[in-house]
Amino acid sequence: MDNEKESILALRKIMGGYRKSRVLFTANNFRVFDHLSSPKSAKTLAHELSLDLRGTTILLDALVALELLGKVSSKYFNTDLSTKFLVSDSPDYQGDIVSHSDSLWKRWSNLDEVVRTGKPAQSTQDHKTFIMAMDNIAKMKVGDVIEAIGLEGVKSVIDVGGGPGTYSMQMAGKGVDVTLFDRPETISIAKEFIDKAGVCGIGFMAGDFNADDIGSGYDLALLSQVVHSNSDKENTALVKKVKKALNENGRIVIHEFYIDENMATPAEGALFSVNMLVNTQEGRCYPVEEIKEWLAKAGLHDIDHKLINDTVIVTAVKRDK
Repeated sequence: MDNEKESILALRKIMGGYRKSRVLFTANNFRVFDHLSSPKSAKTLAHELSLDLRGTTILLDALVALELLGKVSSKYFNTDLSTKFLVSDSPDYQGDIVSHSDSLWKRWSNLDEVVRTGKPAQSTQDHKTFIMAMDNIAKMKVGDVIEAIGLEGVKSVIDVGGGPGTYSMQMAGKGVDVTLFDRPETISIAKEFIDKAGVCGIGFMAGDFNADDIGSGYDLALLSQVVHSNSDKENTALVKKVKKALNENGRIVIHEFYIDENMATPAEGALFSVNMLVNTQEGRCYPVEEIKEWLAKAGLHDIDHKLINDTVIVTAVKRDK
């Protein structure tokens, strides 16, 4: 009977998982954490944000329960966690990825229809919000990723699908000439990010990396969190295109979320495949074995991989002679 109760509780935990995320999304949407840099009562905050007092009070108490806010007497204030990650002027701000997750919430709510038809849900998210969210994710791991890749002897890099330029800036800061390749609307956002950061040594190339030429003469090509949006066929062609763009002994580096060959573990990888089902025509999470097949088919050598937290880096070298 105890095992049965534990199983039911485990099921209910999965069933109710949406509640915590929804509370966070709503708080982020109303910029609650920005307004609670100094302690305030629910009444004061409701007045500042033009919100219902009862609704505000219940939301704030739920945030206290989640340890995102503290509460003394009738006043609420940010915890260290929310101050560091959820206040918009913090250098470690993660509110953009929270906003992106709220947008995903709406698309995931169409999962029944997506599974029935195989067609992704319609997106209404602002593109800049998405790109800023990608920066939130990347800046927490960029140092570890670039260190794992290693830039010794590398003079020129193409950052394929480089988004906001988080990885491009890290590499350029180490004296490498970087070309950031992405769609025109993304390039314009990346330029804002990079100009604001004052980083030099980055060039820009606009286009669709599946359809357009990406140039040539690169010692290293980085494809970070790119191939999960593509089909297997598209990725096979993309790897061949990248190989042609590399110098002799140049490297291709594919950085992706990790999933086992069984496609079911770890859970985060399997759930990310659902995210790609909802958001793309043919994308999914790819196991290391499949990524290595693309590289081998392209005639690349010294194929290897290493794990970095919840991601994997797969590398290969071009040797035509």
